[in-house]
Amino acid sequence: MSTTLCEHVQATVKAIRKKIHLIPDIAIVLGSGLGAVSQQIEGRREMVYEKLPHFPISTVQGHRGALVFGTVKGRRVMAMEGRFHLYEGYSMEQVTYPIRVARALGAKILIISNAAGGLNPLFAQGDLMLIADQIGLLMGGNPLIGPNDERLGVRFPDMSTPYDPALLELAASVALQERMKVQQGVYVGVQGPSLETRAEYRFLRMIGADAVGMSTVPEVIVAVHGGMRVLGISCITDLCLPDRLKPLTIEEVLKIASTTEPKLSRLILKVIEKVTV
Repeated sequence: MSTTLCEHVQATVKAIRKKIHLIPDIAIVLGSGLGAVSQQIEGRREMVYEKLPHFPISTVQGHRGALVFGTVKGRRVMAMEGRFHLYEGYSMEQVTYPIRVARALGAKILIISNAAGGLNPLFAQGDLMLIADQIGLLMGGNPLIGPNDERLGVRFPDMSTPYDPALLELAASVALQERMKVQQGVYVGVQGPSLETRAEYRFLRMIGADAVGMSTVPEVIVAVHGGMRVLGISCITDLCLPDRLKPLTIEEVLKIASTTEPKLSRLILKVIEKVTV
């Protein structure tokens, strides 16, 4: 981790503050095809990534590339339309940079979503999975490697509960009240961009994963490092069952994600309404 990271973050925050004075309580990261929730933000103000110093640029289909500020049910929020991935060629520091900025802007809670493949045979396409835990050992690195800046977080952050139990319980309760079916499980992060082989899917299932994707894990590590509470939600866009595996395209993933997006939006908006910041 660069020793100038904190200074870069402050430069980005300064650029945002020149145009947007809202201090967000909640940061939202929207995964592939899941950006419509930000349209529910009231009094929205936005800044495109290209105009922010030190900010990466999203290159992936389904990721718009803008920070949106405003309120939801009176809660001050910042939504990230489009995230960054290791397979785009970005470093761990770059992938997680927006989380650093969100924390420096004042956000205490991170709600993070993704499109993921379902490894659990009890899952179905279009299911939402509340992330109870994660496996990050297969991503080939850690965003905290290198010199630690104590202004950003402690050297060895505890990861026994990366996803806040109270937020997980709240999301499950909201889903029950809304008569919305949700799963719970373990998310495993991989580098991508190639999808996994049958043998790899079997391996991921054997080590305890219920869903697999190419994001989220580094961002959650950095959020925990910065003292944020995290709620993670996966949209199961395809089934990764080795004995029933079918070829898959990004267009199919985005189609399922867009079909499921209204349900995800409703869950996130209700959680924001009820959460204690």
